[in-house]
Amino acid sequence: MISYIRGELAAVEEDRVVVEAGGVGYGIFMSGSAIGRLPSVGSQVKIHTYFSVKEDSMQLFGFLTRDDLEVFRLVIGVSGIGPKGGLNILSQLTPDELRFAVFSGDVKAISAAPGIGKKTAEKLILELKDKLKLEDALGHSQEADSVAGTGTVLSGSIQNDAVQALVALGYGNTDALKAVRQVEITEDMQVEDVLKRALKLMMF
Repeated sequence: MISYIRGELAAVEEDRVVVEAGGVGYGIFMSGSAIGRLPSVGSQVKIHTYFSVKEDSMQLFGFLTRDDLEVFRLVIGVSGIGPKGGLNILSQLTPDELRFAVFSGDVKAISAAPGIGKKTAEKLILELKDKLKLEDALGHSQEADSVAGTGTVLSGSIQNDAVQALVALGYGNTDALKAVRQVEITEDMQVEDVLKRALKLMMF
């Protein structure tokens, strides 16, 4: 079992990266969003990994945080979803967005992932409702932000209130969370300020 790989980012391809560690280049499949948050080639990185072994192949799937990896494990535990399907889902939705989609029954958001149909999305929601924690979806610092050099800590209560306000206005739970998470929340901001900025983002 390879829990993580720490080494030099040697190459970046369309759907995978190569990390050199101990003189060995490891090809690791990652989501497009995760690849976009990596530093430049030649930088040192730490990639959390899932090692998939099948009769005809052995593949590594990589994630920027342990949270991403744990959610991925839960997703591929759903019947009918393999590692590639799980990666497609996490390319479409962040772990927090997936938690919101599951708890709000947002089939549309989940089925937007390539290769994931409506029935599979419904099955995922049914099976993961008791395994994912909604409180993890808001207000926790993202380990991956430090990889990308952003490290902003958001106020969970203000963020939560803004999301609920958007939902009350008729927006979907997942879309509301996406918009609010794009707003850089400062100490002097109120819920109304966050709501106004999130609404502007949702209009474009």
